Amino acid sequence: MSAEHKRYVKKLKIRHAVIWLLRIGLLAAFLGIWELVAHYRIVDPFIISSPSRIVRLIGELYRENNLFPHILASLYETVLGFVIATVLGSLIAMALWWSKGLRDVLEPYLITLNSLPKIALGPIIIVWMGTGEKAIIFMAVLICVIITIISMLSGFIGVDKEKIMLLQSMKAGKLKIMTKLIIPANIPTLISVLKINVGLSWIGSILGEYLSSQKGLGYLLVYGSQVFQLDLVMASTVILCLLAGGMYGFVAIIEKIVRKHFG
Repeated sequence: MSAEHKRYVKKLKIRHAVIWLLRIGLLAAFLGIWELVAHYRIVDPFIISSPSRIVRLIGELYRENNLFPHILASLYETVLGFVIATVLGSLIAMALWWSKGLRDVLEPYLITLNSLPKIALGPIIIVWMGTGEKAIIFMAVLICVIITIISMLSGFIGVDKEKIMLLQSMKAGKLKIMTKLIIPANIPTLISVLKINVGLSWIGSILGEYLSSQKGLGYLLVYGSQVFQLDLVMASTVILCLLAGGMYGFVAIIEKIVRKHFG
């Protein structure tokens, strides 16, 4: 390694460290100001809660064994909806790429469904699926699957036409083109879809828990707002942010592994 390259690597490490310090500093400043504003009652802590009250409430929920059952319920529903929607949406996108006629017929319906507020289908979902986990998972899948289809299909269609024609000139069929060109070329698209679906799957599961649930973070949010226990609402929101951030971090790790192996 040359001296110039070493300086470049050192510069990158310093920049990375500074960015992390700024991130941590920004979070610490936000929490500190929030705590001071609540402590000195600049804003009524009943309305905004405070970091110390949130930590105290989370500790109480843990001691009363009311924390992890709700976390695990929401995590299970979200992850399952995330996986089902991503797999199902990718398979449907493959089918639409395979058949242009089918794509031309269904594309307007996909656009319409994507623009439809999914919460409007809540009562129908409850009638179809009943209350509980099935309805919540179905809501998460419904919110994620359409955007997955549209995103993956756009990636499939956007593959270089000249490369496709080259494979066709070598007598390659659709299956070989799909497996050797289309799918490998759209690994970055899939990673992007995974990142998008992290947020959408949490939105779906929480919306589902708003509609029909007796456990989960969405249930805690609704219950806390109904009894005006805003500490519980804020604590549930903080836990939700941590879980969503952790899930996004897991996808980021997958992205690093994929880039390492596939460039």
